[in-house]
Amino acid sequence: MTAQTHSASIAAYPSPRLLADVGGTNARFALELAPGKIECIHVLAGAAYATLADALKAYLVLPDVAAAAGLGVRHGAIAIANPVNGDYVKMTNHHWEFSIEALRLEVGFEVLVVANDFTALARSLPLLAEGQKRQVGGGTAQEGAPLGLIGAGTGLGVSGLIPSASGWTALLSEGGHVTFPPMNPEEVAILQYAWTEFPHVSAERLLSGVGIELIYRALVAQCGHAEPVLTAPEIARRALTGECPLCDDVIEHFCTMLGTIAGNLGVTLGATGGIYIGGGIVPRLGERFDRSGFRARFEEKGRFHHYLAAIPTYVITAEYPAFVGVSAILAERLAA
Repeated sequence: MTAQTHSASIAAYPSPRLLADVGGTNARFALELAPGKIECIHVLAGAAYATLADALKAYLVLPDVAAAAGLGVRHGAIAIANPVNGDYVKMTNHHWEFSIEALRLEVGFEVLVVANDFTALARSLPLLAEGQKRQVGGGTAQEGAPLGLIGAGTGLGVSGLIPSASGWTALLSEGGHVTFPPMNPEEVAILQYAWTEFPHVSAERLLSGVGIELIYRALVAQCGHAEPVLTAPEIARRALTGECPLCDDVIEHFCTMLGTIAGNLGVTLGATGGIYIGGGIVPRLGERFDRSGFRARFEEKGRFHHYLAAIPTYVITAEYPAFVGVSAILAERLAA
């Protein structure tokens, strides 16, 4: 697979650069052969490998990758779904843990950069083409204003971009772990059920794949009759096909709750440049998300309704946007 990104010079790098986007479920790898020319994309299941080094080395020996790499890869950048503070990384939603320096030595790179995945995704936002995002409500983005980013998948990622005279600064945020705020009696009931499983219910507990399953269990407990145990993909499938009203209620609650957190991010950052929605869940919901209560809830901030009504919200539709951001982070490191 090939992912052509932003317009840039196509003069080849002296050696290909490895790019990776490591989530709690899958690890996506690619080679950047020249600025914006990203090829040899492969998705590896994290559970199939004992360590990130094992997955990375398995990628590098794939036939098309080895052929494109030529004499080898010297530089790499990894976006990972985890805080990155110092050399040691232990994933929250997966069993991998590693030293960045030890990993660099094990795979034989001269330079290896590891960044939070939503920091990398945030860096991609100004580089997304119009066809790589879909606007869902709001007005026109304010030029040179902060941008917000939120995305639900295995967990809930939050970040933002703050403009400065020298460019953009991506926030190292763990905003997915803020305490979940219910907005109506139905959400209070869901929160009360969630408290039976967790002493602290963060936004991520409900706005993620496992969160969809938690919302479903809460609604089943309220309905008073037996329902089958369902996974998040099956809940979403039944909702989208219209075969399960209960599953559709789950997805509606998910979308409106996401609107609350996205609206909070908008007023916190003053993100009049727009709020972007990434992650693996929302893009797959398609028009069901567009007609949900997300946007109405996003704007439901009392006296600040008009402020939020003007802020555009965008669903990121690019297939591999994190590669664009992590490439920019690596390029800055090598230019330093």
